[in-house]
Amino acid sequence: MNTRYRLLLLTFFISSFSLKTRAQTDVANAFKFAVSQTGVMLTEIDKAKTKATGTLVIPRALDKAGNMVLIPPNDWCSGFFPGELWYLYEYTKDPQWLKQAQKFTAYIEPEKYSTGTHDLGFEVYCSFGNGYRLTQDPHYKDVIIQAARSLSKRFNPVVGAIKSWDNLKVGKYPVIIDNMMNLELLFEASRLSGDSSFYKIAVTHANTTLKNHFRPDNSSYHVVNYDPETGKVINKITNQGYGNETAWARGQAWGLYGYTMCYRETRDRKYLQQARKIADFILNDPNLPTDLVPYWDYNAPDKANQTRDVSAAAVTAAALYELSTYGRRNKVYRTMANQIMRNLAAYQAKPGESKGFLLLHSTGNKPANGEIDVPIIYADYYYLEALTRKLRLENYQAVVKQ
Repeated sequence: MNTRYRLLLLTFFISSFSLKTRAQTDVANAFKFAVSQTGVMLTEIDKAKTKATGTLVIPRALDKAGNMVLIPPNDWCSGFFPGELWYLYEYTKDPQWLKQAQKFTAYIEPEKYSTGTHDLGFEVYCSFGNGYRLTQDPHYKDVIIQAARSLSKRFNPVVGAIKSWDNLKVGKYPVIIDNMMNLELLFEASRLSGDSSFYKIAVTHANTTLKNHFRPDNSSYHVVNYDPETGKVINKITNQGYGNETAWARGQAWGLYGYTMCYRETRDRKYLQQARKIADFILNDPNLPTDLVPYWDYNAPDKANQTRDVSAAAVTAAALYELSTYGRRNKVYRTMANQIMRNLAAYQAKPGESKGFLLLHSTGNKPANGEIDVPIIYADYYYLEALTRKLRLENYQAVVKQ
């Protein structure tokens, strides 16, 4: 080996080591901030609970006046804060976070019997799923399986999908792109129980959504309404986007994450291909700002007066880290995820402020004037998940630890 080649190799290894060290430092600083902020949030939760009534015990967002909004366990966002606590425990190994994660996870348990919502994946898998992954507690396993049984009751084999909402004003049998996220609960329950029916329902739902939810440019409709008697599509509309034919930002992120996860669970390449198509739509859309944090809807006009959706960026980053581990173009997706995460630093709350939330400037449901340009708990959850995945990649570990 000649001297010039040795120098090139040495330069490469030093550069790689430097980049890895910097990335790990970035993650460490982000988690240090998260630990400090979550300590603030726990104090603020106790303060807010003294003013609340009933089962309002879990943080969801800040209202327009900056007050903490607490929710009951049956709110679709209830699993995200317990999930955050599990990620903090995973990173720090500090027993205090284990104790808090167990406490807030326990609030969710009654939801395992709920058949009135499609959001059991968000509620139960983000809480009990992470808890089981980290503790192997057999009780958590039982909760996951029971929740999957409950979710399965919303599946209509004629339609080939899980019903999202029971609100007839929206449609007879509405299915939203968000529902792709709840399939992970079914895949996990099938693995834990040996009951293949959960797996089959998840795959059938993913296939039906793949067939009907996407436009030629690979953007997604928010809602597809079906006739429950025939399975035929009645119409395709939006509930949270700007218009029926526009690309609601968080919906695109849900689809990207959902099909990436479906590929992991099935190794069916059509899901990987769809995830790549969605990623390419998101990353190449001319309306995506240079910092990769999208407006709440890619096609909403008058961009100067539109709000961003940081939660969509966080979900996208988490999905891209996983997608980057599956074959070609992996470096592109990982690079873009890293860029999103660096840019999200500009959207962090000031230390000690915002009642302990991590990220500002998310948009929940703008058409309904709900949670506009405020911190929302699911943005923080997927931000910590993305940080965890980033760290695993830097340590040459599997991005999704099962």
